[in-house]
Amino acid sequence: MPIPTEPIGSVPRSPQLLSAMADHAAGRISDEQFHAAQTVALRETIAEFEATGSPVITDGEQTKPSFATYPLSGLANLVADGVVIPFADGHTRQLPRLASGPFRYGTHAVSFLKTAQGYAHRSLKQAVISASALSLLYPAAGLPGYSQKAFIDDLVNEAERDIRECLDAGAACVQVDFTEGRLSLKLDPSGGLLKSFVALNNRVLDRFNSAERHKIGVHTCPGGDRDSTHSADVDYSALLPLLFELNAGRFYIQLASEPDRKMVLSKIREQLAPGQTVFVGVIDPINLAVETPEQVRDRVLEATEFISVESLGTTDDCGFSPFADDTSTSRETAFAKIRSRVEGTALASTVLNV
Repeated sequence: MPIPTEPIGSVPRSPQLLSAMADHAAGRISDEQFHAAQTVALRETIAEFEATGSPVITDGEQTKPSFATYPLSGLANLVADGVVIPFADGHTRQLPRLASGPFRYGTHAVSFLKTAQGYAHRSLKQAVISASALSLLYPAAGLPGYSQKAFIDDLVNEAERDIRECLDAGAACVQVDFTEGRLSLKLDPSGGLLKSFVALNNRVLDRFNSAERHKIGVHTCPGGDRDSTHSADVDYSALLPLLFELNAGRFYIQLASEPDRKMVLSKIREQLAPGQTVFVGVIDPINLAVETPEQVRDRVLEATEFISVESLGTTDDCGFSPFADDTSTSRETAFAKIRSRVEGTALASTVLNV
């Protein structure tokens, strides 16, 4: 069986969609006109994704505001002054803050999946945001009449529903985005915050049986946005042991952009359990140079020095545009890189005779 290969999720939005987003926000076009523009972008993205030959595709997150905040769409109990995430180039992203309870998702990921299924001819995976990322919405000072415990209980219920509905709707797999994992070690080098994140996410994952967890994966990266990262300077080896304590069947691990890939691969080998699959990053989305299929092939062969072929897959280090307004990478570059990943993985499969 050939080595499996999957994308992470997001693809840069087209200039037409970005223009429609700005016009809709400014009140220059109606909801109906905006929805029509989103539909065109979604259909075009799925068609381009399928043209790369990728056996598994996504909707490119064309209609998400961001990979992290889609569940918050339409909620009225949020204010803007939440946690700020700084990136290495100086720009920041800010989460909203919960102003009152109870907490419920305004949008669930299955809505994106079902819409995409109407246009796709290949297997679709669906990305969801982790419970640990959304736990940052709760204010440190607390909320009158809505304890943090009550919030966490509600959050776990909603996160479980987000995954389960996608599995029930026929997603090939569900990917939990956990980019805050590496960042947590920057915020708390002792590892205490990371341990709490892992424990919280396991409260969600433990609600699924082993067959279901085989189709649930966790993605880690240092947070690519506008060709910058928030935690690439954090020692990867400190993250990996705790990452593999997550009760998931798949792990999507940023690797192509790492300066010492063999060190990371050796740590993965130490932690990988029987029955788990690790999808190693062979494409660097924030490097504008398009990898050749031969470069991808060689990265795959390097990985097989540490990981058995039966436990190995390939992926991109990160999404190409996790936030809708990120235009640092063109659609043409993103799809060229995806095509190289698919072709390079196939070349490696041939060399390895699998």
